[in-house]
Amino acid sequence: MYLASQTPNAPQLSERISRLTSSLVREILAAAQAPGMISFAGGLPSADAMPVLRDTATSHDWLSPVFQQYGQSEGEPLLRARLADWLAECGMQVSPQQTLVLSGSQQGIDLAAKLFVDPGTPMLCEAPTYLAALQAFQLFGANCIGLPLTDEGIDPAQLAHMIETHKPRAIYLIPTFQNPSGHCYSAANRQAVAEVLDHYGLPLIEDEPYRELMYDEVDRTPICSLLKRAPWIYLGSFSKTLWPGWRVGFLAASPDLFPHLLRLKQAGDLHTNRPGQIRIANWLACKERNNDLLHLRETYRKKRDAMNDALTKTFGEIADWETPAGGLFFWLKLRNAIDTRPLLKIALENNVAFMPGEAFYPASAIQHGNMRLNFSHANADDMKKGLAILAKIIEHNKPDN
Repeated sequence: MYLASQTPNAPQLSERISRLTSSLVREILAAAQAPGMISFAGGLPSADAMPVLRDTATSHDWLSPVFQQYGQSEGEPLLRARLADWLAECGMQVSPQQTLVLSGSQQGIDLAAKLFVDPGTPMLCEAPTYLAALQAFQLFGANCIGLPLTDEGIDPAQLAHMIETHKPRAIYLIPTFQNPSGHCYSAANRQAVAEVLDHYGLPLIEDEPYRELMYDEVDRTPICSLLKRAPWIYLGSFSKTLWPGWRVGFLAASPDLFPHLLRLKQAGDLHTNRPGQIRIANWLACKERNNDLLHLRETYRKKRDAMNDALTKTFGEIADWETPAGGLFFWLKLRNAIDTRPLLKIALENNVAFMPGEAFYPASAIQHGNMRLNFSHANADDMKKGLAILAKIIEHNKPDN
């Protein structure tokens, strides 16, 4: 018999829960959807850039096994075959059996974290880097060590030094339209990085969700395609080029890693949504695909240029930046470096959302005075209005004020 006054004990949770942090991007996304909010925060695609959803004879065949039954964990065979062809166009020579369809490329980061990370595991990454990747690696206990970005990419000599000093288990890189900086590695830097990784046999996790969002001609050769010895995982997504609500991404991996990633996928969600896979497979083979990509790039190029013009008028005296050749973001460096995190609350109170730069650094390499601004979502008038508000907030919170 239980006593009425007994209080149940608190549930005992895993030790990793103490390292679990919420996603700042997801939290801001909720706030950014409030009426009247001008958002430069998350990488929200523009509805104007998305291709027309083309129906086929089987698009709504509710009696089809695609709708009625579970699918293969690896993904639909039709999509896997077309993914291999898609990757061949960018220099990746892989078989369909090396491809795994994901519930968004974020799942690939989660699988890689589960594959490589134990508590205390050293992991190399860029500084700054994608904050949700930091979140995933740190959840499993990784010690994330940042490599500063240079004009070319990352310094190969420093990379070699970090490998010898820290003995990392893997490295996570975003060489093409890097998030958050928008930077793109040079062809020479990609080759040099590949040679260092091959020399040490260090596994590479290469993340390329923004690859197709190119507005100026730059080298986009995947570093994975240059490797001769090091194991690798290559991550891609259709959330930035097609319809993000479907949450369809993919990975390709070297043969030594692929079986482990497949089993981790099986243990996670069994398989990715099947109707979305078929629609994407059909898009990859349709004659309109290249025109869809051209329309997407032209739409975002105009938005990028509008943001650059608005920044010049509002931030020209208080920040520096490079016009990104692709991707969805501007990375601003304030001339008076201050912690931008406290400014977020002030900005939200004034109906403007942005991403503080501090969130994108490993704790050991954090820098102040940077902001990530998305240009894909707001229209030109809102860009001017929102950036003027942000500039005024920064001016009022300068260190000498």
